[in-house]
Amino acid sequence: MKIIAVTSCPVGAAHTYMAAAALEKGAKKAGHEIQVETQGSLGFKNKHGREEITAADVLVLACDVACLERERFDGLPVLETSTKNCIKDPGAVIEQALEKVK
Repeated sequence: MKIIAVTSCPVGAAHTYMAAAALEKGAKKAGHEIQVETQGSLGFKNKHGREEITAADVLVLACDVACLERERFDGLPVLETSTKNCIKDPGAVIEQALEKVK
C-alpha cells in the first residue's frame, strides 16, 4: 500500500517530527510505502504534490491542530488521529489506516 501522512502539533516542534518518524518506522516494518509531510514551526516539509496524492491509497492525518490545505486530499480515504497515538503505537495507526481502504 502507498500511504501519505500529515503530522502537526500546536507548537509545531517535537511531536510533529516524532510522529512522522514513528509513522515511517511503522509503515516500513509492516511492508508499506509512506511519505510524511510535516506542518511544523518551520512550515511545510516534504509537502505532498499532486503525484504523491494521486498515487496514494490512504491518508493519515496525525494533526493536533487544523491540517493546512486539507482540500488537496479530497477523495482519499482518511484516518484522523493524534500525534500521540502515532508515537505510542505506530503499527496500530498503520493498521487502522489500511482498514479505511477495504
